[in-house]
Amino acid sequence: MLLQGAVPDPSYAPLTRAYESLRAKDYESAISSFNRAIQLSPHRASIRKDLAYTYLKTGETELARLQFGEAMRLEPKDFHVTLEYAFLCFEAREQVHTRKAEARRIFGRVRSEGDRKSRATAVQAFQNIDGPLTAAISRWLQALTLSPSNFSAHYELATLFEQKDELGNAAVHYLKAWRLLPERKNVLLDLGRTWKSLNRIEEANSALLAASRGGEPRAAEAARELLPSRYPYVYEFEKALELDPSNVELRRELGYLQLKMSQPAEAERQFRAITQEAPEDLLSAAQLGFLFLARKDLASAMPLLDRVLAGNDEELANRVRAALGMPQSLRKRPETPRSSVTTEARVMAERSIQAGYMKDALRYLTVAHESDPVDFEVMLKLGWAHNSLKDDATAIRWFALAKKSPDPKVSQEAGKAFANLRPSLARVRTTGWMFPVFSSRWKDVFSYGQIKSEIKLGKLPFRPYVSTRFIGDVRRTTGGPLPQYLSESAFIVGLGIATNYWHGAMVWAEAGTAIGYLDHHMLPDYRGGVAFSKNFGSPLGGESSGRFFETTADGVYISRFGKDFLAISQNRLGYSFSALPVQVYWNSNATIDARRQYWANFAEFGPGIRFRLPSPLLLSVNFLRGVHFVNEGNPRGPNFFDVRAGFWYAFTH
Repeated sequence: MLLQGAVPDPSYAPLTRAYESLRAKDYESAISSFNRAIQLSPHRASIRKDLAYTYLKTGETELARLQFGEAMRLEPKDFHVTLEYAFLCFEAREQVHTRKAEARRIFGRVRSEGDRKSRATAVQAFQNIDGPLTAAISRWLQALTLSPSNFSAHYELATLFEQKDELGNAAVHYLKAWRLLPERKNVLLDLGRTWKSLNRIEEANSALLAASRGGEPRAAEAARELLPSRYPYVYEFEKALELDPSNVELRRELGYLQLKMSQPAEAERQFRAITQEAPEDLLSAAQLGFLFLARKDLASAMPLLDRVLAGNDEELANRVRAALGMPQSLRKRPETPRSSVTTEARVMAERSIQAGYMKDALRYLTVAHESDPVDFEVMLKLGWAHNSLKDDATAIRWFALAKKSPDPKVSQEAGKAFANLRPSLARVRTTGWMFPVFSSRWKDVFSYGQIKSEIKLGKLPFRPYVSTRFIGDVRRTTGGPLPQYLSESAFIVGLGIATNYWHGAMVWAEAGTAIGYLDHHMLPDYRGGVAFSKNFGSPLGGESSGRFFETTADGVYISRFGKDFLAISQNRLGYSFSALPVQVYWNSNATIDARRQYWANFAEFGPGIRFRLPSPLLLSVNFLRGVHFVNEGNPRGPNFFDVRAGFWYAFTH
């Protein structure tokens, strides 16, 4: 007579491991388990919050900031998390002015929308940012009256205006700073980002395109991330060159693009400009020479090609010799020793990781691996880099290689990461849950369970599965002159399909056969529906005590119940104690069905307690007072009292 939701908590097992690791202060294992839980339940803000606090314990403030940001996005009314994110933005070591601007915006929002305590904190934090900003702007404006061509004054003013969200003024001073020192490509990046925020998209793309070609590698990478995903158009290259006419890489790329578009005259104009601006650019000199050769202008071609032949680029010189019908040179350029390449690449990768530039880190780690293919520590870091960039399919391959390291520490870390990623990426994933529960109302022990093996089909948003469910009890019937069966007393074997979770919801459908273990009857069984779950606040076994709210809702069609459709809502509101770990809460549950059967139309309320045992078991005891909405055919009266005590166990392989 008890109904259980069709879908278990998919993140139960990794969360259990995570909280056990936290209590043992094994933060590395806790982080791996939290990440695994997030893959299974990406909509759960509480998991991301606990992961963020764990990152803080290890000193990974940037990773903590990212997780707080995701938690804030999922639960925008959790002002405690919002403030944590804002403070970490304010303290960020990279992209300082944009992060401080974001912090100021968030503090400004919370001081008007938050609860009383968070408003007070936000008001003080906002004043701590805004007051010094206003004073600094005043000082730099005064400095500009004395020295209007001071690059530092314009640049500092631009960053201060950006932090104060005065983007128009910020763009004006970024542009003036760029005009004063055009070799500073990072200023172009700042200018492009500010124009983009002002919705001046065409101007923004020209600045970002110029910043992405040539100049500092980090600024170029950041600019590429802000550009549209498509390849730039010719007119965009031309507008970028209007802004940055001395950008050799940008002009050369435009020249090659025009060649591909069968516009040799326009391409020749670009390469002419480069050879005049940068005569040491042998690649452009060779290309311009080849264009002259193509139209048989030897007098113009040979000075350029001779310059390439006299240069130190042997590969390019051999291409010229081939075009001129000359013998190839057998000289080889000296190679940098592999060990020094590896060391330098690893150092640059580590710096990029610490600064949060994971794409740069991935590039340097790739160079290090190519230089030393048996460096298992580099393989491990490649796995983490791909994992951070949400490319888990590639990450798990690197972890699999790093597991073979002779260094036990590297091998163990890679093994844990591999084990955490494997279930979500494996072609076949098996999950199971079991819930035996005693009911005082029925004086019976009921048991519910399911083992399900899912098949991953590439990147499709659903998985087919094979399932075996068990629903049974000890007493079997109520007894008396008109005995009622208390459960289905059956194994239900079926094939089904389930979607991925989206904002806490998923859809599933299943067709199978119910095999009664008492009467041995076999009946067709078709079922399916929608499942939704959401968790707020402090979870059981979490790092901090606090309030929590859990809600689950299932809409389930079951053919063997007279083709009935049931809607089930279960809600718990209470308080979590982190030290024990224990939760006390108030239940508020309701079930209704389409056929208006008395056993499927009731509400129940009452207190409960739940705590986690040392092994991965969850014990709950609930004291419930219930009332039936429909009483036709009800032999037991409209109201009931029930004490339910049960164990919950789940696993994923």
